[in-house]
Amino acid sequence: MAADESAPAAVVTAAEIARLAGVTRAAVSNWRRRHSDFPRPAAGTATSPLFALTEVQQWLDRQGKGRETSAEVDLWHELRAQYGDDLLTALGAVGARLLGTAVEQPLAEPAAAALTALSAERDAHALYADLVERCIASTTRSGGEPMTTLALERIVAAFTGSADDAAGASDRTIGTVYDPACGIGTLLLTAVPGAHRYGQELNPATAAIAEFRARLDGRTATLACGDSLRKDAFPDLRADLVVCDPPVGVPDWGRDDLLLDPRWELGVPPRSESELAWVQHCYAHTAPGGRALLVLPSSVAYRKTGRRIRAELVRRGLLASVVALPPGLMSSHSQPVHLWILRRPAQGDPAPTHIRMIDLSTADPDGIGMKDCAPTPEQIADVPPVDILDDDVDLSPSRYVTPHHGDYPVEYAALRVHIQSLAKDLLDLLPELPAGPGRIEAAPMGLGDLVRGGLVDLDGSEPTSRTDQLDTDYLRGFLRSAANTRRSTTASGTLRLNASGAQLPQMDIGHQREYGEAFRRLAAFEELLREAAAIGDRVGALAYDGLTRGALLPPSATSASSGKSESQEAQDQ
Repeated sequence: MAADESAPAAVVTAAEIARLAGVTRAAVSNWRRRHSDFPRPAAGTATSPLFALTEVQQWLDRQGKGRETSAEVDLWHELRAQYGDDLLTALGAVGARLLGTAVEQPLAEPAAAALTALSAERDAHALYADLVERCIASTTRSGGEPMTTLALERIVAAFTGSADDAAGASDRTIGTVYDPACGIGTLLLTAVPGAHRYGQELNPATAAIAEFRARLDGRTATLACGDSLRKDAFPDLRADLVVCDPPVGVPDWGRDDLLLDPRWELGVPPRSESELAWVQHCYAHTAPGGRALLVLPSSVAYRKTGRRIRAELVRRGLLASVVALPPGLMSSHSQPVHLWILRRPAQGDPAPTHIRMIDLSTADPDGIGMKDCAPTPEQIADVPPVDILDDDVDLSPSRYVTPHHGDYPVEYAALRVHIQSLAKDLLDLLPELPAGPGRIEAAPMGLGDLVRGGLVDLDGSEPTSRTDQLDTDYLRGFLRSAANTRRSTTASGTLRLNASGAQLPQMDIGHQREYGEAFRRLAAFEELLREAAAIGDRVGALAYDGLTRGALLPPSATSASSGKSESQEAQDQ
């Protein structure tokens, strides 16, 4: 039978591309950003793009990506076998071996041999960067120590490079960069080329990784261990650029011991507002004419306890811009965050006339920072300080950035049609599931055993099978059972996969694929439902805005108006 030429071409998600190439989802995001010939999305949405499978396979073949990364995947599994979930120690051992320095827990022979083989083929800095990327992705999934994600690093770097327009800063050379909570150095080492970098980090293991990254990349960096708030290692430093993704929600940040600290130019931060302590610490280390960029929870913009300090930031002209970012950028939670851009005025600088508010909360997290994903005029509002200095001093960009609608009736009608189509697609995706016996008669197998046996990869955004005898969708579906969900839910309510306790039933590959198909359809249903919810929010906001502006009329008003017109026409005749 001839192929149906009208049939749609097969498409794949970014996660499926990662599985094809044997890399993490973050690696695929990097390829999209760094390679201009990477296939453009063929379908899907801005937040869930779909790519033509044939174009992706051709691109992978041209780049040799699958072959290039297979040895790296093997090395990563050797590291997991030796160090388990202690990935920071593993990265430290790799960095020490690449630089020829001693380390307390050196690599075992299998990992050392794999690293030696890879080092002969690849640049040491690029290899270490890829391993760091895997570590961030794996830590994000397992709920380990929070790390700055590569997507967030890209965003901060983009606003560092374009902050002259966004923040009204003068065009000046950046000679020094400072990060007081630098972690493994992600923001500190990527913000600006050619600068001398100063970083402080509480955890010695992460500080060591930051130092290894700097040395492997040929960057000049001075790093110190310790708590920047309690024991500042660089009290006299005034940097041209300060970047920071600080720890959040820390109740004991040293307030009682720091009540008279000179860093609190805007007032002593409340005990519950550790984030505002970091804001003032960063500002205290900013040189005249310089700026500071901080990643903060969105709640810092409106909490009542921080109102007085926010008001001082606005009143003194120190806050240049606030950027609302989309959810999914943080390793420790999925909530949206803001990027605050502060300026320290130089002598003779004119008083600012506005604060720039930018709302990117609905943007694609993988796309922000790319040249074709700059804020549009509709996502920007330049707000006079007097409009912010009310009883709330709310710095949330969504309060000031008004969505732009060109033609309310046309846009509303199009969204209604889209929702009708989505409703049909949702029903088609939701599988019919007949009644079962009430339990599955199969021996359980532990996820931890599958990982240790090299049959399952936990380094991506979701577990992935590494053998044709285990269906990936079957695996992911059973890991979402009620029992596994309870095992993976922390006391705070956060869901983090518990690899050591999770179990799934043993089945032959045929039965696995039957379950996998059902789970695939359910996953597609959930993804489409999320898209429908987002469109529902849009159409609701559009309808309310259109009705209250007079751009739209309620159905009764339209009918009444139409009926009166027809009656009048009848009388006239």
